[in-house]
This record gives sequence, structure tokens and C-alpha cells, in this order.
Amino acid sequence: MTAFNELREMRRQRGGPKNVAKTNLRKADGRAALVFLAPWFLGLFAITLFPLGASAYFSLTDYDLLTPPTFIGFEYFVELFHDTRLHQALKVTLTYVVTGVPLQLIVALLLAMLLNQGMRGMAFYRSVFYLPSLMGGSVAIAILWRQVFGVDGIFNRFLAIFGIEGIGWVSNPDTALWTIVLLHVWTFGSPMIIFLAGLRQIPEMYYEAASLDGASKVRQFLSVTLPLLSPIIFFNLVMQVITAFQAFTQAYVVSGGTGGPSDSTLFYTLYLYQEGFSNLHMGYASAMAWLMVVIILGLTAVNFWLSKFWVFYGD
Repeated sequence: MTAFNELREMRRQRGGPKNVAKTNLRKADGRAALVFLAPWFLGLFAITLFPLGASAYFSLTDYDLLTPPTFIGFEYFVELFHDTRLHQALKVTLTYVVTGVPLQLIVALLLAMLLNQGMRGMAFYRSVFYLPSLMGGSVAIAILWRQVFGVDGIFNRFLAIFGIEGIGWVSNPDTALWTIVLLHVWTFGSPMIIFLAGLRQIPEMYYEAASLDGASKVRQFLSVTLPLLSPIIFFNLVMQVITAFQAFTQAYVVSGGTGGPSDSTLFYTLYLYQEGFSNLHMGYASAMAWLMVVIILGLTAVNFWLSKFWVFYGD
């Protein structure tokens, strides 16, 4: 063992100052990497992991933000299954997701195909069509949407031109949710840009070969575009489902924070907000948050399982 150590020391000395410099440089690079990664680690622990842990703990307690939490175990999770208002919130949210997400993806894909035709001013049109995604989740747009579909809104004035008497679309329980679904469809910019990038990656030779075989434009779309674009469709589907489940601002502003009329716009996140910050049932709201995590994870897992039947990759 001593001979081995002597041999290693001789090799180290043979390298001389050059090896020492390399070692010091690696140490300096490591310290620099830690310095640059420090904000990310701080955000990970302070903004993500710590709130997750606190939420998991509070979901097992009776906590009202004003008094110390009291441990009650899984009592709130049992109560969730008997909360009729929670059932309504789940129904509203699922309706919003099941209708809004497919419609948004269809509109985004159609516009992406239109922009993919090589028209002049492409950069301008891409920017204009992307703007709704940037502004659609803002309070200002939600207020504007409420005014547009109000009793004296622009939409009813447009209908009056054709002699049709409008209603208060956001104040009617039968139509209030659908105005928010329409707002979600209007924010098609983000998936549209991703679809456009995917369309640009499809080799033109596939369309040329299909044309030589006599395939129509519809057949080319069904047999070439959709299969080759299916991974992009799957990605957009998963991301938009997760985003739609977290919708809050639109429902809060359009309904005035009540989820009305008659709980027709009571989104899951809005009900969670009401329980946690209006009623000060923070323990119950934390249990609701974890239930939503489980639902989103379950739907994502189902989407991944179903993807093997319709998503086609290069291999």
C-alpha cells in the first residue's frame, strides 16, 4: 500500500503546476455552478417543495389561518366525497375541460395549417394570433369578456342587427359556462405556434408521394398530416388539459367571485379559493388541492395509456 501511495505521489509531482492549475480550475467551475444554481434551488425549496409539504400537512388538520392547526387525520378527505358543492365544481370543471380543450386544439390546428401555406407577412400574423394566449388569462380580458356578453354588450348589439333579442349570457345559468369556454377557445395562440412548428417538420416528399398516388387534400391530411403530427397533438392535449383544470381568473371575474349564477361557473379552483380564503377553511382547501393533483395525475396517466393507440413516433 505504501508503494502504491508513493507511486501516486510521484505521478502527481510529475504533472507539476499544470495538474494543480487544472484541479483549481475544476474547483472554481464547481463553485461558480453552485452560485448560478443557487436561485433555482432556492425557488425549488421555497416556492415548490415547502408549499407542497405545508399543504400536505394542513390537509390533515383543522386550520383556519388564525389559530394553530389541529390534527384530524383523513377526516377532510372523507368529507370531500359527501360535499355536493364540490361535486358541482367537478362537473363544471370537467365540462369546461372536455369541451374547451378539443375545440381550442381544433381551432389552433386549422389556423396553423393556414399559416403554414407560406403567405406573406407570416411574422405579423403569427404575432397577432399569439396575442390572445398572452392576454386571455388576464383580469382585463375577463372584464372585457363580461361586458361583451352582458345584456347591453357588443354581442347582443350584433344580434339586434338581425332582429334577434339577446339575453344576459353571463348571468344566465344555461349559457354562463359556455362564454368562459369560448374565452378558452379564443386563447389558441400557444398550441397554434407549437402545431405550426410541427407542421414545418413534416417532409414535403410525403405529400408529393401521396399526390402521385391520387390522394386528395383531405386524404393527405388524414393519412399524412395527422399521423406525423400526432406526437405534437398529444403534447398539446396533455398540457392544455392540465392548464384547463387550473383555470381560475376567468371564472372569478365573470362570476364576480361567486361561481354563479346558480354555481354554473363554479370551477374547482374557484371553490378551493372560496373555502381557503373566504371561509378560512385552509385545511379543507388543502385537501381539495391534493384531490385535484390526484385527478390531474390520473387523467394524464390515462392520456399516456391511450396514446399508444393513436400516437405514432418515428420508430
